[in-house]
Amino acid sequence: MKSQFLFAALSLATTGSANTSDAGYEYFLAEAGPFAGPTAEGDAPFLAATNPAPFGSRDAEPSREEILSLQSRGNLSPYFPNPTGFGVEEYPLPPGANITEVHVLHRHGARFPPASDVVETLGATIQAAVENGTVFTGKLDFLNSWTYKLGAETLVALGRKELYESGTQHYYNYGHLFDPAAPKLVARTTTQDRMFESAENFLAGFFGLDWRKHAKLGAIIESAGYNNSLMSMYTCPNSQGSHSLGGFNALEAWKQVYLRGTTSRLRKLVEGYNWTIDDTYNAQSLCAYETVALGYSEFCELFTLADWEGFNYGFDLAVVAIFGFLSPTGRAQGIAWVEEFLARVQYRPFDKAGTNANMTLNADPSSFPVNQTLYFDFTHDGDILAVLTAFGLKQFAEVLPREGPPPRHRFFITSHLVPFAARLDIEIIQTPRPVSAKRNALGQGKDVYERTGCTTQYVHFLLNQRTIPLGHSFPECGNRDDGWCELDTFLRIQKTSLGQARFDYACNGNYSVLPYGAITNGSPVN
Repeated sequence: MKSQFLFAALSLATTGSANTSDAGYEYFLAEAGPFAGPTAEGDAPFLAATNPAPFGSRDAEPSREEILSLQSRGNLSPYFPNPTGFGVEEYPLPPGANITEVHVLHRHGARFPPASDVVETLGATIQAAVENGTVFTGKLDFLNSWTYKLGAETLVALGRKELYESGTQHYYNYGHLFDPAAPKLVARTTTQDRMFESAENFLAGFFGLDWRKHAKLGAIIESAGYNNSLMSMYTCPNSQGSHSLGGFNALEAWKQVYLRGTTSRLRKLVEGYNWTIDDTYNAQSLCAYETVALGYSEFCELFTLADWEGFNYGFDLAVVAIFGFLSPTGRAQGIAWVEEFLARVQYRPFDKAGTNANMTLNADPSSFPVNQTLYFDFTHDGDILAVLTAFGLKQFAEVLPREGPPPRHRFFITSHLVPFAARLDIEIIQTPRPVSAKRNALGQGKDVYERTGCTTQYVHFLLNQRTIPLGHSFPECGNRDDGWCELDTFLRIQKTSLGQARFDYACNGNYSVLPYGAITNGSPVN
């Protein structure tokens, strides 16, 4: 079950102190190679033969319920722009303003399950049950002839498409920032197969198939004992042990609530096998994985929209306590990338040892330049959540009830934050004069600049194409209706981020394991 949230067969054992030595390792790779992780290809899709009709019905277009179900699969959801936003208006750049830099932190695309995942175990269990005389009826009838067709770890076709389309979209948004006469752009990913391939597809979408003429792709080793700001858990032992069990325990308790009725309904369709709540949950996961890998899954027909909303909320409970503000290691896991961002935006060498940043690579301008206008980094879902935590974006710090979703709107919805191919874009904007904090009151077409003042720089956060209002977390940024913050103000705020993360103690310290909800700031309380 835990492998649903961890990546690529992570062990719950501690990894010890990090080793940043990668002598003899070739950083700029032409193709995925060493440290690619476990990989397994699945069966090829044959949708024309297995899908009774588009979206499983006679309708040519999916219903609203089908769309909402697809967007309620936690971090297994295919990419979609955040549909509700984060409580702030979206505005174009005012006349005379310019985006001078963009920093992109991007999740890999849709993939097969992790190696040795429980969904594969369920597949083997079902097939063994059928061989031993179990009979499935009604909506479970398809299991009498069903076989497990999924691979492990690697991108599926949809994942490649998601990253290519994202690269194309980012080119339309930020192509003017690329200078063909400048040195090749340095983009970063990790050595894991799906990570490397995600970066390749994004760069092909941005630059075209000849992207290697314009960019170099660095691959940081993703393996136990190596520092890596794009995959933090390997060098943060406490993030993998009992300190993260609060989220898993909350999920397990929630499963007993939201799946009780569905499990009872499905159990009646089985003769000769004890169908459990875990089977129901794993069937939901198989729906999600088969949909992105094969294009269609009969498992999806077993569930209602309420079931999917419960599934989504289970991810919320788990990941907020593993990577977010309810985790003692939430800030620590994201702080290295935050410090890298701060070095880049201030055009200074990286000098923040004592995190999980790879100091060997970051000390070399050829592998960690700080003079680019475009920065493309490819990472995992948990690391994006940890980065939001390390920045201190407290609109994502709500303690979610274990008994079920709160009746009010919440911003921490996993599928809205880190679906497959999630992307955090941080724009640096320069304006000729300060921009009014109340642009909405001025109306369309009006001059939005203050009457006095000089050139001003702002920082603008967008997660999955929606603005994160920085003033909601940092009063110093002001109550701006565009969500921006003056860059100088933001940099002053972030001076405390490294200290709040308490990296060494959070990741390696011997402190008490507290129950779910007792931690609310993303770092240890003792």
